[in-house]
Amino acid sequence: MKILLIGATGTLGTAVHKTLAARGHDVVTVGRTGGDLRYDITDPAQIAELYERAGRLDAVVGTAGDVPWKPVTELTPDDYLAGFRGKVLSQTELVRQGIPYVAERGSFTLITGVLAREPVPTGAAAALANGALEAFVRAAAIEIAPRRVNAVSPTVFTEALADYGDFFPGMPPVDLATVAQAYVRSVEGAQTGQVYEL
Repeated sequence: MKILLIGATGTLGTAVHKTLAARGHDVVTVGRTGGDLRYDITDPAQIAELYERAGRLDAVVGTAGDVPWKPVTELTPDDYLAGFRGKVLSQTELVRQGIPYVAERGSFTLITGVLAREPVPTGAAAALANGALEAFVRAAAIEIAPRRVNAVSPTVFTEALADYGDFFPGMPPVDLATVAQAYVRSVEGAQTGQVYEL
C-alpha cells in the first residue's frame, strides 16, 4: 500500500514508519521540518498542497498533534484554539480533504490519547481535543464508507516515561511497538469507526 505518514520524524511517527515499512508498505513521510514532504498540517491550504503532491493513496496515518498543557485557570481562548488547530482541525482536515485521494477501500488513522477518558491536571485542552477527535471518528465512519477511519488512543509511551511519566501518575505505560501495531490493525484490517485504546 502507498501510505502517507504525518508526523513521521516524531517519536511515535518513527516507530510507525519502521513498522509499516517492514511490512512492505510504500511509506511517504511528512513533517514540518523533516520527511519526504514538508508541510504544516495545521494550515488547511498546506494540506491541500500536500495531497496534490502526494497523489493517489491507500491510507493516511496521523501521528502528530500539538496541544497546550496548562491548568484550566490559566488556559485562554487562544490556548484552546491552538489545541483545536494543532490536533483536531489538522486531523479532521486530513480526512475531509483526503477523501478524493484515498482509494475506495482505503483508510485514515488518527492519533488521540488517554486523556479523552482519563483526565490529568494541566491536560484539559488535550482532553478536549482527544474527545473531539474520537467523536469525529465515530461520526465520519458512517459518512465516508467504504473508506474507513479509526483512531489510536494510547497512554504514555514506556520510552517517554523519563520525560512525561509524572503527568500520568499511576497509568500503565504502553510500548511504542504496541502502539505501532494498532496502526497496522487500522491500516490493514477492515474495521471503521473504532478507537483503539492502549
